[in-house]
Amino acid sequence: MSTKVVMEALSPTMEEGRLVEWKKQEGEAVAVGDVLAEVETDKAVMELVARAGGTLLKQVIPAGTTVPVSELVAVIGEPGEQVGDAGGASKKPAPKAAKTEEQATQPAPDRNRPSSMPAAPPAEAVTEGNGQQPAARPAATAPPRAPQSGGRVKASPLARRMAAERGIDLSSVPGSGPEGRVVARDLEGAVARAPAPAAPAPAARAPVPAAPRIPTGVPFADVPLTQIRKTIARRLSQSIGPIPTFYLTTEVDMERSAEAREALLAGGGEKVSFNDIIIKATAMALKRHPECNAWWQDDHIRYWNEVHVSMAVAIEDGLITPVIRHTDLKSLREIAAEARDLAGRARERKLKPEEYTGGTFSVSNLGMLDIDEFTAVINPPETGILAVGRMVQQPVVHDGAVAIRRRMRLTMSCDHRVIDGATGARFLQTLKGMLENPLALVY
Repeated sequence: MSTKVVMEALSPTMEEGRLVEWKKQEGEAVAVGDVLAEVETDKAVMELVARAGGTLLKQVIPAGTTVPVSELVAVIGEPGEQVGDAGGASKKPAPKAAKTEEQATQPAPDRNRPSSMPAAPPAEAVTEGNGQQPAARPAATAPPRAPQSGGRVKASPLARRMAAERGIDLSSVPGSGPEGRVVARDLEGAVARAPAPAAPAPAARAPVPAAPRIPTGVPFADVPLTQIRKTIARRLSQSIGPIPTFYLTTEVDMERSAEAREALLAGGGEKVSFNDIIIKATAMALKRHPECNAWWQDDHIRYWNEVHVSMAVAIEDGLITPVIRHTDLKSLREIAAEARDLAGRARERKLKPEEYTGGTFSVSNLGMLDIDEFTAVINPPETGILAVGRMVQQPVVHDGAVAIRRRMRLTMSCDHRVIDGATGARFLQTLKGMLENPLALVY
């Protein structure tokens, strides 16, 4: 009896997905829980797993194709079953079709392009969600796969990446997944024995989009939207139009925060960035001003007692907001470690849906790109977002004398349906006070 494999909703907001790469080929044996393919959702690249065992009889759609949720993508059944045009199978025996050389050597799409636009529009247009077969190009570098006496180690892509980063031999790690498959949680003990080298601050790793190369002799090039760009467009339309937004800007003296950060860096341990300090201060200010830690729910307002700060992270073709949960209860070093991990996996499109949903307030920082100040767009159903500009040395009057001090501008976008002007101003006053006197943050 054959089983139809459909495009699953792999995230809460997913309406369609792009099949990036087939992990199982036609004719291969499949067990329940095996990864059949990698799928690009509106936020991340996730795994489509088998819900039934047997043999992969047919790949209904080729890699690179975008299909709606619930549409047929493959058929699993018994060896020898014949698959019809619509994906159904019958018991009539049929010889297994041999794969062509082109199919066998088709490289995986490269998701590590440093540009938000394709390198060459005509070639890239067929790989960005328009349902055509991707053009051949060098395969993306994959983490080394650890051999074992019985053959290849079964492991999830995230587990392989973590093992490669930490120098862990996967064959020495017992797996707790289906059929002994090594998953991320199995590496927790191994990570302690082989800690990962310190990674640079998220700001330093931000991708720098390059301008698209338009072929000579043509006036323009059309590039289909990626899944994440479609979602960004839809979410912005939901935000900037119907939400009555106003903006509040304040300037903060960051001298003492800078001194506190230098002291933390001198003490060793997890490196703390200015963005980590701002996130921590924002969380503590929200705890004191729950009226700004809220969701607009059409017929009611939900005020949160818990503080979950979303941080904007630039990725190849858009923006995503991973969430640091219970931010007010975490130390600066814990926030720094989690922010670095979330930002890294966000750029690799490896976040789980629960890691980028459920935020109660957002922080967006463009200071590392020399932006003095800007206004950020609210991420519904949240009702506020903080835009952080660059820190710059300025001559100011301090203690009755002119001195050179490090200053920074913060702009808060407020949903006027929930946050009034005075309410937002009081929140910014508290936040400014914490950043200018950061002793309470350093623990």
